[in-house]
Amino acid sequence: MYAVIQTGGKQYRVAQGGTLRVEKLAAEAGATVELDQVLMVAEGETVRVGRPYVEGGKVTATVKAHGRAEKVKIIKFKRRKHYMKRQGHRQWYTLLEVTDISAAGMGVG
Repeated sequence: MYAVIQTGGKQYRVAQGGTLRVEKLAAEAGATVELDQVLMVAEGETVRVGRPYVEGGKVTATVKAHGRAEKVKIIKFKRRKHYMKRQGHRQWYTLLEVTDISAAGMGVG
């Protein structure tokens, strides 16, 4: 069984027991988070697609940790103009472990 969820402006395919990195969420490590923007839920041959979200769809996850991703280096350069600018960026993330996927009317969860 898997679901497609939306959080932080991005979409993720999640399965029960799996882990994923999402944009930083305001939750303490060890807390339980409910993600209710479920776009699709599938179990075997049964698939429910939302318009835009699945009614009664919910993914429950546990916050494992917060951290920062690898540095992304930004370089702006114009040849023959004596111009070069360097910048770096490290994005904050939250590591989640999916504990439950449920959708009303599917007999799931």
